[in-house]
Amino acid sequence: MPVKARVSRRGWVDPDDAPEWTKEQFERAEVAIGAKVVQRTQGTLTRARGRPKKADAKIHTHIRLSPQVLGHFRATGPGWQTRIDEVLRKWVERRRKESRPR
Repeated sequence: MPVKARVSRRGWVDPDDAPEWTKEQFERAEVAIGAKVVQRTQGTLTRARGRPKKADAKIHTHIRLSPQVLGHFRATGPGWQTRIDEVLRKWVERRRKESRPR
């Protein structure tokens, strides 16, 4: 008869090992006396997950390109979408310069 594997339990974690709160965290925390909330939370106590958003972040969109254009840029290897963006950006800058009144 097979012996059942024991379920391992996480060891006890000393609450004194928790990191200390900063003044900012205390200011944003919810304060309650008994069951009555005296001060609501303001924001979150932790940082948002992931990388911070760029001010000029790219926008996800769908675009239809001719097979010749797509084949040309894909043949240049990884980063082909960035290269298409660079070419279009340069074209836009050139058009802006040409259309400015002198």
